[in-house]
Amino acid sequence: MGKSILIVDDERDLADTVAYSMEQEGWQTLVAYDGRTALELAGGHPTPDLVLLDLMLPDISGTEVCRTLRSQEHTKTIPIVMLTARNDEIDRVVGFEVGADDYVVKPFSVRELLLRVAAI
Repeated sequence: MGKSILIVDDERDLADTVAYSMEQEGWQTLVAYDGRTALELAGGHPTPDLVLLDLMLPDISGTEVCRTLRSQEHTKTIPIVMLTARNDEIDRVVGFEVGADDYVVKPFSVRELLLRVAAI
């Protein structure tokens, strides 16, 4: 079985496009369009090998999702890549402070995202 990636973004078209690209690279994908679903999927078994996480979600902020994942024993080591339109320095700093492993600003190159995921 290949590695799995959880894609969390309320922009369905973007989430589905990223999922398709990841699947082409051999990843098994899970997609969540809100924070609650993301936490449920991340806490399932098996846990995903990596999370792509938007900051601006309709119910729970991506920052809070990241903080929650980092606080739970079974999800605290999952690599998290923030994938967001928020590009101010303070947003990046907060993302790293709550536990993100990388931070990619929208719009982004799918090729660059694939390379960043591969690097992690």
